[in-house]
Amino acid sequence: MRLLLRTNDPTLIAFAQALLAGEGIAAFEMDVHMSVLEGSSFLLPRRLMVADRDHFVAHAVLRDNDFPKDSLPG
Repeated sequence: MRLLLRTNDPTLIAFAQALLAGEGIAAFEMDVHMSVLEGSSFLLPRRLMVADRDHFVAHAVLRDNDFPKDSLPG
């Protein structure tokens, strides 16, 4: 699994998952419950992971849909 997206914005995560699902790319959201432990829902960034084989296409999909460059590592 490779990191595709890191953001504090839950709407970006939901939008990314919808775009990836439309392309048939499975994505896994990490750190969803960590913000609950810290007491703030937007303090800690969430990560969206994809399989290594899907990373190139998934990154291109998000880039083509104008995702913020600072949320797309690598």
